[in-house]
Amino acid sequence: MKKTLSSLLACAFAMPVAVWAQGGPQGGGQGPSGTVEAGERKVAMCIGCHGIPGYQASFPEVHKVPMIAGQAAGFIAASLTAYRKGDRRHPTMRSIAASLTDQDIADVSAFYAAQGRVEGTSVPATAAAPSSTAVAALLQKGACVSCHGNNFNTPIDANTPKIAGQHADYLFVALKAYKTDAKPLVGRSNPVMAGQAKQFSNAELKALAEYIASLPGELKTVPQERLHTAGR
Repeated sequence: MKKTLSSLLACAFAMPVAVWAQGGPQGGGQGPSGTVEAGERKVAMCIGCHGIPGYQASFPEVHKVPMIAGQAAGFIAASLTAYRKGDRRHPTMRSIAASLTDQDIADVSAFYAAQGRVEGTSVPATAAAPSSTAVAALLQKGACVSCHGNNFNTPIDANTPKIAGQHADYLFVALKAYKTDAKPLVGRSNPVMAGQAKQFSNAELKALAEYIASLPGELKTVPQERLHTAGR
């Protein structure tokens, strides 16, 4: 029998999740552990965008906000920490992340990661080959599977995202952000992803984003009303 979201979250409430496997947000030791129960009380600023299916942001261009339910806790924590430090420069996310402590980030990350635990479901171990030989060549050039996994849903470490099934328009905007330098409100500082993204044209990045978005994955958007009732 499949479990409901509420029962899955209830089972996870007492399970602490260590979200900074690579030494904490500042790289100086094990980061705090988060819990789903604590995270549920801290996501009020998140659900207004990430809890509405199909919700669109308008900066730096119109695109769907990313699905984060089911994402790895380590990656959510790393992303929020990057916004807080200014390595990711989206102004709305920076202002939200600036208000969070390390413990808040750990709890929010644990909460959203737990929403991907669906018993009896799985994604293929290997992604379907793209129908376009051009996209296949781009994937080989970028060696995307070496970090994100052969199905783009099994990343090599806790700080690397699952990207299979993510919104294509968001993936495109995110990839372009790694190509953006010296702008105070736009762009992302990540030497690995910057090096990858800058070797492609925007048209090529869009083709990659559309292929990755077409793949089955664990990411989803949990509607607000379900967030409010989860675990009661």
